[in-house]
Amino acid sequence: MKQLFLLSFTAIVFFSCKKEQGPLPPANITDSTRLNESYGSDAAQKMDFYLPANRSTTATKVFILIHGGAWSGGDKNDFKPFIDTLKHRFPDFAIFNINYRLAANPYNLFPTQEMDVKAAVEYIYNHRTNFLISDKFILLGASAGAHLAMLQAYKYNSPVKARAVVDFFGPSDMTEMYNNPVGGNILLSLLVAQVVGYIPTQNPTIYNNSSPVNFITASTAMPTIMLHGGNDPLVNPSQSIAVQNKLNAANIPNQYVFYPSGGHGDWDAPTYADAFSKIQAFINTNVP
Repeated sequence: MKQLFLLSFTAIVFFSCKKEQGPLPPANITDSTRLNESYGSDAAQKMDFYLPANRSTTATKVFILIHGGAWSGGDKNDFKPFIDTLKHRFPDFAIFNINYRLAANPYNLFPTQEMDVKAAVEYIYNHRTNFLISDKFILLGASAGAHLAMLQAYKYNSPVKARAVVDFFGPSDMTEMYNNPVGGNILLSLLVAQVVGYIPTQNPTIYNNSSPVNFITASTAMPTIMLHGGNDPLVNPSQSIAVQNKLNAANIPNQYVFYPSGGHGDWDAPTYADAFSKIQAFINTNVP
């Protein structure tokens, strides 16, 4: 699991090509697992989906998974262990696991990743009758993926408002990420500037618009569970605490789970088991 969340500071060669949108499952399908289905025209705009049997447009809740990798790396395949756990704990839920264009390509800097997540969510929502799923969406992300999950959830309430967010140690304030990197590590600041394309003083607007914490209000936010390690070398726990403080001020149900000895996703099996038990209880309570 460790490699899922480690930041990459090397350039990734990215090849893009056009492809027609993939077919949707027929409405009467009873069970389906499909890999690398297109939600857009770019080769990177792909998703895997896992649909339970006996689903319906009124009852079947939906997890949408967004992988980490410093916005510049990672892949939906990194989430395979999470998918197995979610299928075991939430057997009646549909699961969509998405890829997005990576900022390693200089043409794909912010807000490309934000726009791809938005497009994927809207694609799933617009075709929910084909998938036989409800509009009860739960966004789950890790690290950079958690940042994108929160940004989508809090910033975009139309055409669908997410019912809950699961945030594994995600950045919430991009300006703070740049100005106060963990341990004063200037490489973390440089990474943020690289994927945004600017430093905060050059373009404060894009930093503000890319910070989920700025979009938390009583009308826009939804129940959120945040999980963070005390020894995280990449994302300061203060990023999760900032989200909690804003949610509390808005009277939005939330839970902050803190693992004092935990790093940045390189948690042991008992820690992950505890984390998913808490997530299961939180979702069951807050997403009826």
